[in-house]
Amino acid sequence: MPKLKTHKGTKARVKITGRGKVKAMKSGKRHLNYKKSGRRIRLGRNALIIAEPDAKRIRMLLPYGS
Repeated sequence: MPKLKTHKGTKARVKITGRGKVKAMKSGKRHLNYKKSGRRIRLGRNALIIAEPDAKRIRMLLPYGS
């Protein structure tokens, strides 16, 4: 069976935790921050555990658990 290719865009955006969950950073923090409250910007710092239906699709793009 041939080697499977890792999707590099997905690899840069998500991590697989030790228990197999998919972790990503929240969106909406890069620009236009002057109109967002400090609380909203602070809450965006924490990582997000991706929902299981979406995580299944993401794991297919990362065959070796990158």
